[in-house]
Amino acid sequence: MNTSLLPFFQWCEATAIGHAIKASPWLFPLIEAVHLLGLATLGGSLLLLDLRMLGFGLRRSTISEVEREARPWLLGSIVVMMVTGTALFLSESVKCYYSQPFWVKITTIPVALLFSLTVRQRVARAGTSQPTGRSRGVAIVSLALWLTVAAAGRWIGFS
Repeated sequence: MNTSLLPFFQWCEATAIGHAIKASPWLFPLIEAVHLLGLATLGGSLLLLDLRMLGFGLRRSTISEVEREARPWLLGSIVVMMVTGTALFLSESVKCYYSQPFWVKITTIPVALLFSLTVRQRVARAGTSQPTGRSRGVAIVSLALWLTVAAAGRWIGFS
């Protein structure tokens, strides 16, 4: 771990938002519940498209149609999760600093976002109605990245 980051993490936890969440008996669980609802929405929007790209479900719709319909849900859930995730982080930043799952999650998120909003989107919008080897590969990488983010995020609570 980079010890030069520890003062920043300590500062984050010492913010007014961090203190307010930590001091409240109900604020952390409420924010976490909204975060988990965002995760469920994110997972649903990802699964709809990735499963379609793999050839499962929604066969009456083209891959690009599924992408177009799922995209607002994906983007909205990302915003919800970033806002609530930041609030949760502020309330226990020092714990996160020492948490290996946190570092896995925080380094995988940008890769998953970049992949989803570029490569995955480009392949999905290619206009094919049937899955290809490329779409299947992209869907598998997408699922693996987001599963890593979700599993690491869930594991933070147990570490």
